[in-house]
Amino acid sequence: MMGIVEELTWRGLIAQSTDEDALRKALGDGPVTFYCGFDPTAPSLHVGHLVQVLTVRRLQQAGHRPLALVGGATGHIGDPRPTAERTLNDPETIARWVDRLREQITPYLSFEGDNAAVMVNNLDWTAALSAIDFLRDVGKHFRVNKMLTKDSVAQRLQSEQGISYTEFSYQLLQANDFLELYRRHGCTLQLGGSDQWGNFTAGLDLIHRLEPGAEAHALATPLMTKADGTKFGKSETGTLWLDPELTSPYAFYQFWLNTDDRDVSRYLRVLSFRSRAELEELEKVTEERPQARAAQRALAEELTTLVHGAAQCAAVVAASKALFGQGDLAALDEPTLTAALAELPRVTVREPGQVVDLLADSGLVASRSAARRTVKEGGAYVNNAKVAAEDAAVTADDLLHGRWLLLRRGKRNLAAVEVTGA
Repeated sequence: MMGIVEELTWRGLIAQSTDEDALRKALGDGPVTFYCGFDPTAPSLHVGHLVQVLTVRRLQQAGHRPLALVGGATGHIGDPRPTAERTLNDPETIARWVDRLREQITPYLSFEGDNAAVMVNNLDWTAALSAIDFLRDVGKHFRVNKMLTKDSVAQRLQSEQGISYTEFSYQLLQANDFLELYRRHGCTLQLGGSDQWGNFTAGLDLIHRLEPGAEAHALATPLMTKADGTKFGKSETGTLWLDPELTSPYAFYQFWLNTDDRDVSRYLRVLSFRSRAELEELEKVTEERPQARAAQRALAEELTTLVHGAAQCAAVVAASKALFGQGDLAALDEPTLTAALAELPRVTVREPGQVVDLLADSGLVASRSAARRTVKEGGAYVNNAKVAAEDAAVTADDLLHGRWLLLRRGKRNLAAVEVTGA
Protein backbone atom coordinates (compact mmCIF):
# COMPACT_ATOMS: atom_id res chain seq x y z
CA MET A 1 0.00 0.00 0.00
CA MET A 2 1.32 3.43 -0.95
CA GLY A 3 1.22 6.25 1.58
CA ILE A 4 -0.96 9.21 0.61
CA VAL A 5 2.05 11.33 -0.45
CA GLU A 6 3.29 8.54 -2.71
CA GLU A 7 -0.23 8.08 -4.07
CA LEU A 8 -0.59 11.77 -4.87
CA THR A 9 2.88 11.84 -6.42
CA TRP A 10 2.13 8.85 -8.67
CA ARG A 11 -1.08 10.48 -9.80
CA GLY A 12 0.74 13.70 -10.67
CA LEU A 13 -1.10 15.69 -8.01
CA ILE A 14 1.83 17.39 -6.30
CA ALA A 15 3.24 20.47 -8.02
CA GLN A 16 4.73 22.08 -4.91
CA SER A 17 4.82 21.44 -1.20
CA THR A 18 6.57 22.66 1.87
CA ASP A 19 9.15 20.31 3.40
CA GLU A 20 8.04 17.04 1.80
CA ASP A 21 9.63 14.79 4.40
CA ALA A 22 7.92 16.71 7.22
CA LEU A 23 4.63 16.64 5.32
CA ARG A 24 4.96 12.90 4.68
CA LYS A 25 5.63 12.31 8.39
CA ALA A 26 2.68 14.47 9.46
CA LEU A 27 0.30 12.69 7.10
CA GLY A 28 1.75 9.31 8.08
CA ASP A 29 1.32 10.04 11.79
CA GLY A 30 -2.12 11.63 11.13
CA PRO A 31 -4.86 12.39 11.15
CA VAL A 32 -4.15 15.89 9.81
CA THR A 33 -6.81 18.58 9.65
CA PHE A 34 -6.48 20.38 6.31
CA TYR A 35 -8.45 22.88 4.29
CA CYS A 36 -9.16 23.80 0.70
CA GLY A 37 -10.89 27.03 -0.28
CA PHE A 38 -13.40 27.83 -3.03
CA ASP A 39 -14.46 31.39 -3.78
CA PRO A 40 -18.04 32.08 -4.97
CA THR A 41 -17.07 34.16 -8.01
CA ALA A 42 -19.55 32.24 -10.22
CA PRO A 43 -22.80 30.34 -9.61
CA SER A 44 -21.13 26.94 -10.03
CA LEU A 45 -17.88 25.08 -9.67
CA HIS A 46 -16.19 24.01 -12.91
CA VAL A 47 -13.98 21.05 -13.77
CA GLY A 48 -10.86 22.89 -12.66
CA HIS A 49 -12.34 22.93 -9.15
CA LEU A 50 -13.08 19.22 -9.50
CA VAL A 51 -9.35 18.49 -9.29
CA GLN A 52 -9.30 20.10 -5.83
CA VAL A 53 -12.57 18.57 -4.64
CA LEU A 54 -11.44 15.06 -5.56
CA THR A 55 -7.99 15.58 -4.01
CA VAL A 56 -9.75 16.61 -0.80
CA ARG A 57 -11.74 13.40 -1.05
CA ARG A 58 -8.56 11.33 -1.48
CA LEU A 59 -7.03 12.86 1.63
CA GLN A 60 -10.20 12.20 3.61
CA GLN A 61 -10.28 8.59 2.41
CA ALA A 62 -6.69 8.32 3.69
CA GLY A 63 -7.94 9.23 7.17
CA HIS A 64 -7.45 13.01 7.26
CA ARG A 65 -10.03 15.61 8.24
CA PRO A 66 -11.11 18.15 5.60
CA LEU A 67 -12.38 21.67 6.11
CA ALA A 68 -14.16 22.80 2.95
CA LEU A 69 -14.06 26.58 2.93
CA VAL A 70 -16.44 28.49 0.69
CA GLY A 71 -15.28 32.08 0.86
CA GLY A 72 -18.19 34.32 1.70
CA ALA A 73 -15.63 37.01 2.56
CA THR A 74 -12.94 36.47 -0.07
CA GLY A 75 -15.72 36.10 -2.66
CA HIS A 76 -16.38 39.81 -2.17
CA ILE A 77 -12.83 40.54 -3.34
CA GLY A 78 -11.69 37.79 -5.72
CA ASP A 79 -8.19 36.45 -6.17
CA PRO A 80 -6.31 38.66 -8.65
CA ARG A 81 -6.46 37.40 -12.21
CA PRO A 82 -3.34 37.82 -14.35
CA THR A 83 -4.82 40.41 -16.71
CA ALA A 84 -7.72 42.43 -15.29
CA GLU A 85 -9.78 43.32 -12.24
CA ARG A 86 -12.69 41.08 -11.34
CA THR A 87 -16.23 42.42 -11.38
CA LEU A 88 -17.42 42.83 -7.79
CA ASN A 89 -20.72 41.09 -7.15
CA ASP A 90 -23.39 42.27 -4.73
CA PRO A 91 -23.66 40.62 -1.28
CA GLU A 92 -26.96 38.89 -2.09
CA THR A 93 -25.49 37.23 -5.18
CA ILE A 94 -22.41 36.13 -3.28
CA ALA A 95 -24.51 34.65 -0.46
CA ARG A 96 -26.61 32.74 -2.99
CA TRP A 97 -23.48 31.42 -4.71
CA VAL A 98 -21.98 30.39 -1.37
CA ASP A 99 -25.00 28.18 -0.72
CA ARG A 100 -24.81 26.72 -4.22
CA LEU A 101 -21.11 25.85 -3.99
CA ARG A 102 -21.58 24.25 -0.60
CA GLU A 103 -24.34 22.08 -2.08
CA GLN A 104 -22.04 21.05 -4.92
CA ILE A 105 -19.11 20.13 -2.67
CA THR A 106 -21.10 18.25 -0.02
CA PRO A 107 -21.77 14.99 -1.98
CA TYR A 108 -18.06 14.32 -2.46
CA LEU A 109 -17.17 14.31 1.25
CA SER A 110 -18.24 12.35 4.30
CA PHE A 111 -19.65 14.33 7.21
CA GLU A 112 -19.69 11.37 9.59
CA GLY A 113 -17.06 9.47 11.55
CA ASP A 114 -13.83 10.42 13.30
CA ASN A 115 -12.58 12.48 10.35
CA ALA A 116 -15.91 14.02 9.38
CA ALA A 117 -15.66 16.94 6.99
CA VAL A 118 -16.65 20.41 8.16
CA MET A 119 -17.99 23.24 5.99
CA VAL A 120 -16.61 26.64 6.94
CA ASN A 121 -17.18 30.19 5.69
CA ASN A 122 -14.52 32.85 6.17
CA LEU A 123 -17.24 35.49 6.45
CA ASP A 124 -17.84 34.12 9.96
CA TRP A 125 -14.55 35.54 11.27
CA THR A 126 -14.01 38.36 8.76
CA ALA A 127 -17.34 40.21 8.82
CA ALA A 128 -16.90 41.54 12.35
CA LEU A 129 -13.23 42.47 11.84
CA SER A 130 -12.82 46.24 11.62
CA ALA A 131 -10.42 47.83 9.13
CA ILE A 132 -8.31 49.11 12.04
CA ASP A 133 -8.10 45.67 13.65
CA PHE A 134 -7.30 44.03 10.31
CA LEU A 135 -4.48 46.46 9.57
CA ARG A 136 -3.04 46.24 13.10
CA ASP A 137 -3.44 42.51 13.69
CA VAL A 138 -2.82 41.15 10.19
CA GLY A 139 -1.41 43.83 7.91
CA LYS A 140 1.37 44.66 10.39
CA HIS A 141 3.03 41.32 9.68
CA PHE A 142 3.29 41.73 5.89
CA ARG A 143 5.99 43.55 3.94
CA VAL A 144 4.86 45.27 0.76
CA ASN A 145 8.12 44.55 -1.07
CA LYS A 146 7.54 40.82 -0.54
CA MET A 147 3.86 41.06 -1.48
CA LEU A 148 4.86 42.66 -4.78
CA THR A 149 6.81 39.55 -5.78
CA LYS A 150 3.74 37.27 -5.78
CA ASP A 151 3.11 36.05 -9.33
CA SER A 152 -0.44 37.31 -9.66
CA VAL A 153 0.49 40.74 -8.29
CA ALA A 154 3.65 41.02 -10.39
CA GLN A 155 1.75 40.18 -13.58
CA ARG A 156 -0.92 42.74 -12.84
CA LEU A 157 1.64 45.44 -12.09
CA GLN A 158 2.96 44.95 -15.61
CA SER A 159 -0.52 45.19 -17.18
CA GLU A 160 -2.22 48.37 -18.35
CA GLN A 161 -4.84 48.15 -15.61
CA GLY A 162 -2.43 47.64 -12.75
CA ILE A 163 -3.98 46.31 -9.55
CA SER A 164 -6.35 47.87 -7.04
CA TYR A 165 -5.65 47.89 -3.33
CA THR A 166 -8.76 45.72 -2.98
CA GLU A 167 -7.29 42.81 -4.92
CA PHE A 168 -3.80 43.50 -3.60
CA SER A 169 -5.16 42.78 -0.12
CA TYR A 170 -6.52 39.36 -1.10
CA GLN A 171 -3.42 37.50 0.04
CA LEU A 172 -3.79 39.01 3.53
CA LEU A 173 -7.37 37.75 3.75
CA GLN A 174 -6.40 34.24 2.67
CA ALA A 175 -3.43 34.21 5.03
CA ASN A 176 -5.74 35.19 7.87
CA ASP A 177 -8.06 32.32 6.94
CA PHE A 178 -5.25 29.80 7.48
CA LEU A 179 -4.42 31.40 10.83
CA GLU A 180 -8.06 31.35 11.94
CA LEU A 181 -8.52 27.71 10.90
CA TYR A 182 -5.32 26.77 12.71
CA ARG A 183 -6.66 28.40 15.87
CA ARG A 184 -10.27 27.24 15.58
CA HIS A 185 -9.83 23.72 14.17
CA GLY A 186 -6.17 22.79 14.56
CA CYS A 187 -5.76 23.00 10.77
CA THR A 188 -2.12 22.47 9.77
CA LEU A 189 -2.31 21.95 5.99
CA GLN A 190 -3.64 24.06 3.14
CA LEU A 191 -4.42 22.44 -0.22
CA GLY A 192 -5.10 24.12 -3.54
CA GLY A 193 -3.89 24.88 -7.04
CA SER A 194 -0.32 25.92 -7.73
CA ASP A 195 -1.48 29.39 -8.81
CA GLN A 196 -2.28 29.94 -5.11
CA TRP A 197 1.22 29.18 -3.85
CA GLY A 198 2.00 32.78 -2.95
CA ASN A 199 -1.15 32.96 -0.83
CA PHE A 200 -0.25 29.64 0.83
CA THR A 201 3.19 30.85 1.88
CA ALA A 202 1.69 34.11 3.14
CA GLY A 203 -0.55 32.08 5.46
CA LEU A 204 2.34 29.94 6.64
CA ASP A 205 4.41 33.04 7.41
CA LEU A 206 1.54 34.56 9.38
CA ILE A 207 1.06 31.39 11.45
CA HIS A 208 4.77 31.15 12.21
CA ARG A 209 4.88 34.81 13.28
CA LEU A 210 1.85 34.65 15.57
CA GLU A 211 2.01 31.03 16.74
CA PRO A 212 5.68 30.36 17.56
CA GLY A 213 6.59 26.70 17.22
CA ALA A 214 3.51 25.87 15.15
CA GLU A 215 3.90 23.24 12.46
CA ALA A 216 1.99 23.97 9.27
CA HIS A 217 2.25 22.84 5.67
CA ALA A 218 1.04 23.65 2.17
CA LEU A 219 0.46 21.35 -0.80
CA ALA A 220 -0.29 22.61 -4.32
CA THR A 221 -1.69 20.58 -7.18
CA PRO A 222 -0.60 21.37 -10.75
CA LEU A 223 -2.80 23.44 -13.02
CA MET A 224 -4.26 21.09 -15.62
CA THR A 225 -3.56 21.79 -19.28
CA LYS A 226 -4.36 20.18 -22.63
CA ALA A 227 -1.72 18.74 -24.92
CA ASP A 228 -2.84 21.08 -27.72
CA GLY A 229 -2.16 24.12 -25.56
CA THR A 230 -5.79 25.09 -24.93
CA LYS A 231 -7.10 25.57 -21.43
CA PHE A 232 -8.24 22.53 -19.47
CA GLY A 233 -11.97 22.58 -18.76
CA LYS A 234 -12.77 24.65 -21.84
CA SER A 235 -14.90 23.18 -24.62
CA GLU A 236 -15.97 24.80 -27.87
CA THR A 237 -18.99 26.19 -26.06
CA GLY A 238 -17.02 27.56 -23.09
CA THR A 239 -16.31 26.54 -19.51
CA LEU A 240 -17.28 23.05 -18.40
CA TRP A 241 -19.43 23.63 -15.32
CA LEU A 242 -20.58 21.06 -12.77
CA ASP A 243 -24.10 22.54 -12.71
CA PRO A 244 -26.24 20.61 -15.23
CA GLU A 245 -28.15 23.80 -16.02
CA LEU A 246 -24.93 25.43 -17.24
CA THR A 247 -23.31 22.37 -18.86
CA SER A 248 -25.63 19.50 -19.72
CA PRO A 249 -24.64 15.98 -18.59
CA TYR A 250 -24.44 15.05 -22.28
CA ALA A 251 -21.96 17.84 -23.04
CA PHE A 252 -20.04 16.92 -19.89
CA TYR A 253 -19.79 13.29 -21.01
CA GLN A 254 -18.78 14.23 -24.55
CA PHE A 255 -15.99 16.49 -23.28
CA TRP A 256 -14.29 13.55 -21.59
CA LEU A 257 -15.12 11.12 -24.37
CA ASN A 258 -13.32 13.41 -26.82
CA THR A 259 -10.17 13.67 -24.70
CA ASP A 260 -6.96 13.63 -26.71
CA ASP A 261 -5.00 10.36 -26.47
CA ARG A 262 -2.06 12.43 -25.20
CA ASP A 263 -4.12 13.66 -22.23
CA VAL A 264 -6.35 10.77 -21.23
CA SER A 265 -3.91 8.81 -19.07
CA ARG A 266 -2.96 11.94 -17.14
CA TYR A 267 -6.59 12.93 -16.60
CA LEU A 268 -7.42 9.43 -15.38
CA ARG A 269 -4.62 9.49 -12.82
CA VAL A 270 -5.73 12.89 -11.51
CA LEU A 271 -9.50 12.39 -11.55
CA SER A 272 -10.26 8.67 -11.42
CA PHE A 273 -10.64 6.58 -8.28
CA ARG A 274 -9.69 3.39 -10.12
CA SER A 275 -6.72 1.44 -8.78
CA ARG A 276 -3.21 1.86 -10.09
CA ALA A 277 -3.40 -1.56 -11.77
CA GLU A 278 -6.64 -0.64 -13.57
CA LEU A 279 -5.23 2.67 -14.76
CA GLU A 280 -2.00 1.12 -15.99
CA GLU A 281 -4.04 -1.43 -17.95
CA LEU A 282 -6.06 1.38 -19.55
CA GLU A 283 -2.82 3.19 -20.40
CA LYS A 284 -1.54 0.03 -22.06
CA VAL A 285 -4.74 -0.38 -24.08
CA THR A 286 -4.55 3.27 -25.20
CA GLU A 287 -0.99 2.78 -26.37
CA GLU A 288 -1.71 -0.48 -28.20
CA ARG A 289 -5.24 0.18 -29.50
CA PRO A 290 -5.95 3.92 -29.39
CA GLN A 291 -8.86 3.53 -31.83
CA ALA A 292 -10.78 1.58 -29.15
CA ARG A 293 -10.89 4.71 -26.94
CA ALA A 294 -11.36 2.50 -23.89
CA ALA A 295 -9.65 4.98 -21.59
CA GLN A 296 -11.81 7.86 -22.82
CA ARG A 297 -15.00 5.87 -22.25
CA ALA A 298 -13.83 4.86 -18.78
CA LEU A 299 -13.02 8.47 -17.92
CA ALA A 300 -16.28 9.84 -19.32
CA GLU A 301 -18.48 7.27 -17.60
CA GLU A 302 -16.74 7.51 -14.23
CA LEU A 303 -16.80 11.30 -14.07
CA THR A 304 -20.34 11.67 -15.44
CA THR A 305 -21.56 9.18 -12.85
CA LEU A 306 -19.61 10.93 -10.12
CA VAL A 307 -20.91 14.41 -10.95
CA HIS A 308 -24.40 13.71 -12.34
CA GLY A 309 -25.32 10.24 -11.07
CA ALA A 310 -25.60 6.78 -12.59
CA ALA A 311 -29.04 7.37 -14.12
CA GLN A 312 -27.93 10.48 -15.99
CA CYS A 313 -24.77 8.74 -17.13
CA ALA A 314 -26.80 5.82 -18.50
CA ALA A 315 -29.08 8.28 -20.32
CA VAL A 316 -26.25 10.16 -22.00
CA VAL A 317 -24.44 6.94 -22.95
CA ALA A 318 -27.68 5.75 -24.57
CA ALA A 319 -28.04 9.09 -26.35
CA SER A 320 -24.46 8.99 -27.57
CA LYS A 321 -25.03 5.55 -29.08
CA ALA A 322 -28.46 6.38 -30.49
CA LEU A 323 -27.13 9.35 -32.45
CA PHE A 324 -25.05 6.94 -34.50
CA GLY A 325 -27.73 4.33 -35.04
CA GLN A 326 -26.85 2.06 -32.12
CA GLY A 327 -29.99 2.73 -30.11
CA ASP A 328 -33.55 4.01 -30.24
CA LEU A 329 -33.71 7.77 -30.68
CA ALA A 330 -37.41 7.79 -29.86
CA ALA A 331 -36.69 6.25 -26.47
CA LEU A 332 -34.58 9.21 -25.35
CA ASP A 333 -36.31 11.66 -23.01
CA GLU A 334 -36.66 15.20 -24.32
CA PRO A 335 -34.05 16.92 -22.11
CA THR A 336 -31.38 14.33 -22.97
CA LEU A 337 -32.19 14.42 -26.68
CA THR A 338 -32.21 18.24 -26.72
CA ALA A 339 -28.86 18.36 -24.93
CA ALA A 340 -27.36 15.84 -27.32
CA LEU A 341 -28.59 17.64 -30.43
CA ALA A 342 -27.38 20.97 -29.02
CA GLU A 343 -23.83 19.71 -29.51
CA LEU A 344 -24.38 19.25 -33.27
CA PRO A 345 -24.50 21.68 -36.19
CA ARG A 346 -28.12 22.81 -36.35
CA VAL A 347 -30.57 24.43 -38.71
CA THR A 348 -33.95 25.85 -37.72
CA VAL A 349 -36.94 25.65 -40.09
CA ARG A 350 -40.61 26.49 -39.70
CA GLU A 351 -41.90 23.31 -41.32
CA PRO A 352 -40.46 19.92 -42.26
CA GLY A 353 -39.85 19.41 -45.96
CA GLN A 354 -37.78 17.48 -48.44
CA VAL A 355 -34.77 15.63 -47.14
CA VAL A 356 -32.45 16.99 -49.85
CA ASP A 357 -33.30 20.55 -48.79
CA LEU A 358 -32.64 19.78 -45.13
CA LEU A 359 -29.32 18.08 -45.91
CA ALA A 360 -28.15 21.12 -47.86
CA ASP A 361 -29.51 23.71 -45.41
CA SER A 362 -27.87 21.93 -42.46
CA GLY A 363 -24.46 22.03 -44.15
CA LEU A 364 -24.06 18.26 -44.23
CA VAL A 365 -23.63 18.54 -48.00
CA ALA A 366 -22.54 21.44 -50.17
CA SER A 367 -25.60 21.64 -52.42
CA ARG A 368 -28.94 20.09 -53.25
CA SER A 369 -27.39 18.17 -56.13
CA ALA A 370 -24.85 16.75 -53.66
CA ALA A 371 -27.74 15.88 -51.35
CA ARG A 372 -29.52 13.98 -54.12
CA ARG A 373 -26.30 12.15 -54.89
CA THR A 374 -25.88 11.22 -51.21
CA VAL A 375 -29.44 9.81 -51.12
CA LYS A 376 -28.88 7.90 -54.36
CA GLU A 377 -25.70 6.33 -52.95
CA GLY A 378 -27.52 5.24 -49.77
CA GLY A 379 -25.67 7.57 -47.42
CA ALA A 380 -28.52 9.75 -46.12
CA TYR A 381 -30.42 9.05 -42.91
CA VAL A 382 -33.24 10.77 -41.03
CA ASN A 383 -33.65 9.69 -37.41
CA ASN A 384 -31.33 6.76 -38.24
CA ALA A 385 -33.63 5.50 -41.01
CA LYS A 386 -32.04 5.31 -44.45
CA VAL A 387 -33.61 7.62 -47.03
CA ALA A 388 -34.44 5.62 -50.17
CA ALA A 389 -35.94 8.21 -52.53
CA GLU A 390 -34.45 11.45 -53.79
CA ASP A 391 -37.82 13.19 -53.40
CA ALA A 392 -38.40 11.86 -49.86
CA ALA A 393 -39.97 14.31 -47.44
CA VAL A 394 -40.44 14.37 -43.69
CA THR A 395 -43.69 15.27 -41.94
CA ALA A 396 -44.73 16.32 -38.47
CA ASP A 397 -45.16 12.64 -37.59
CA ASP A 398 -41.40 12.13 -38.05
CA LEU A 399 -40.45 14.73 -35.47
CA LEU A 400 -38.86 13.57 -32.22
CA HIS A 401 -40.76 15.08 -29.30
CA GLY A 402 -42.67 17.14 -31.87
CA ARG A 403 -39.63 19.29 -32.58
CA TRP A 404 -36.44 17.55 -33.73
CA LEU A 405 -34.97 15.62 -36.65
CA LEU A 406 -31.55 14.00 -36.71
CA LEU A 407 -29.80 13.98 -40.08
CA ARG A 408 -26.83 11.78 -40.83
CA ARG A 409 -24.55 11.53 -43.85
CA GLY A 410 -22.56 8.32 -43.88
CA LYS A 411 -21.50 6.88 -40.55
CA ARG A 412 -20.23 9.90 -38.62
CA ASN A 413 -21.52 13.21 -40.02
CA LEU A 414 -24.49 14.51 -38.06
CA ALA A 415 -26.71 17.58 -37.94
CA ALA A 416 -29.87 18.53 -36.10
CA VAL A 417 -33.00 20.14 -37.50
CA GLU A 418 -35.25 22.09 -35.17
CA VAL A 419 -38.78 22.57 -36.53
CA THR A 420 -40.48 25.53 -34.88
CA GLY A 421 -43.78 25.89 -36.73
CA ALA A 422 -45.06 22.36 -37.28
